[in-house]
Amino acid sequence: MKAELVEQAAQIIKDPPILINMVSKRVRQLNSGRSPLVERRPGLREADIALLEIIHGKIKVADLAEEV
Repeated sequence: MKAELVEQAAQIIKDPPILINMVSKRVRQLNSGRSPLVERRPGLREADIALLEIIHGKIKVADLAEEV
């Protein structure tokens, strides 16, 4: 994960365990074939994409909680 993306996402999701859980769940979704909600750029891994989605407001805690 890119440190600058983690820092930016941490400004939005203040609770580190929640941020970790959100990224982890979204990475699993991306690995299972879900389409990214942001542009996939070279050099970005799934965790970076998940962080960008959080930063850009594409996913929120409630979005991922609904898919239990």
